[in-house]
Amino acid sequence: MLAAAREAFAERGFDGATIRQIATSAGVDPALVHHYFGSKDQLFLAAIEAPADPGELLPELLAAGPEHVGAGVVRTLLTVWDGPAQAAGLALVRSAVGNEWTAKLLREFLVTQVLRRVLATLDLPPGEAEIRGGLAASQLIGLVVGRYVLRIEPLASADRDELVAAIGPSVQRYLTGDVALPG
Repeated sequence: MLAAAREAFAERGFDGATIRQIATSAGVDPALVHHYFGSKDQLFLAAIEAPADPGELLPELLAAGPEHVGAGVVRTLLTVWDGPAQAAGLALVRSAVGNEWTAKLLREFLVTQVLRRVLATLDLPPGEAEIRGGLAASQLIGLVVGRYVLRIEPLASADRDELVAAIGPSVQRYLTGDVALPG
């Protein structure tokens, strides 16, 4: 089931893949997929071996309000990456850099499981939300690669609160501030 799910999500994206299609591809009844994974979101997280479930992490962050979302996203990202999920996250990012199939899965994770949920709370026009989400994602991916993959100093050894203070405002600006939006 997980192999069929990975293939479906990579080929059709999260929105285009259905549990029925995945079950058919795996040769099982859709009820069996629901039994083992519950929801499409949970199946997706299992299929990509996500290091954390944004559905559990984001509600508290988003409850602080739109004016704090940039710092909240950076703090949450660093908390997850500095914890036990770091090895799985590193494997996913390193694999995505050299493998388009994994890159599609990681992109789907960032867009459908993280950014879509964050952007939905900001009351932005759809086209603008997509662009702002991409800008914020570029900052967050850069942070992950610089701190955890390339281990660029002093970024790699910086205190979490210092990074939130330094990078949170940039992410906030991308999400809600004045930016010259491309496109």
